[in-house]
Amino acid sequence: MDETVLIDVCRTKMPYGRYAGRYLCDLPEPYLVWYKEHGFPQGRLGMLLNTMYEIKLNGLEPLLDPIKLCLK
Repeated sequence: MDETVLIDVCRTKMPYGRYAGRYLCDLPEPYLVWYKEHGFPQGRLGMLLNTMYEIKLNGLEPLLDPIKLCLK
């Protein structure tokens, strides 16, 4: 896995939709589940949203805490 992916989910903002402007790491789980059921967008954004879905699904959000602290 590319180590920059975890950094990118913490510093990339959702570009559109209900949660536009919110960091991907802060998106609510039901929103990510909706994307899982209906299809993630193409490209890097879709990959990052899928990664965030997997992180939340497996309860791994604490892995992002040190990254969030460093980016502040």
